[in-house]
Amino acid sequence: MANYIDGFVLPVPRIHLNEYKSVAEKVAEIWKEYGALAYFEYVGEDLKLEGTRSFIEVVDLKEDEVIVFGWVLFPSKETRDLANKQVPTDPRMIELVTPLTESSKLIFDASRMVYGGFQPLIQSNGSDPG
Repeated sequence: MANYIDGFVLPVPRIHLNEYKSVAEKVAEIWKEYGALAYFEYVGEDLKLEGTRSFIEVVDLKEDEVIVFGWVLFPSKETRDLANKQVPTDPRMIELVTPLTESSKLIFDASRMVYGGFQPLIQSNGSDPG
């Protein structure tokens, strides 16, 4: 079976980026316990390309926010589907994520997050042809 990924883009207030990073590092380990092969998150830097719609527009980025782009790699869609059922109910996840979505200190606004699951189309790992 081919690998499968979940991809996501979300805005994070710049002042809370370090706190978000700390939580994301713990979240990554939980996802891996439930079968993820790898977990990645990156902060946007070069986000505009003339003639295209940007992540900035999609998430309605505010001046004091940054864009986080991430993906979780799974060995199969079946593993991903099972993990997506188990991870949200893991008590550690609930404890980590709930404070991020409280209105008094909104670090993670799920209503502005873009998400999807993806099957492989092309995979090129940059290996030397010899």
